[in-house]
Amino acid sequence: MAQPSITYRGMPHSPAMDARINELAARLAFANDRISAFHVVVDENDRHKTKGNLFEVRLDLHIPGQEIVATGQQDEDAYVAITKAFQAAERQLEDGRRRRRDEARHRHGGNDDRLLS
Repeated sequence: MAQPSITYRGMPHSPAMDARINELAARLAFANDRISAFHVVVDENDRHKTKGNLFEVRLDLHIPGQEIVATGQQDEDAYVAITKAFQAAERQLEDGRRRRRDEARHRHGGNDDRLLS
């Protein structure tokens, strides 16, 4: 997988955030080597003046036959919002793996435990 494309909206570019995003992206790529494209958007929303600015992070991942989008991960701390978005994407990737495994089990006639490994 190539480095993720990172876009910042409403805030300046941050090399430290780039490093954290690249670290989390590498973990996802290690867990799923089928990721072919990866885009991260970090958006600082200043619409909630009473609570302070909120950061919203959106991840777009492409794997063959599927697009994973993790959005709406908001927090007052940009790093927490980034971590939440990656956790959501990881759950979606795991759900896809589980679904494909179940489909393969049904295609091959049932409860063959050898298909689970």
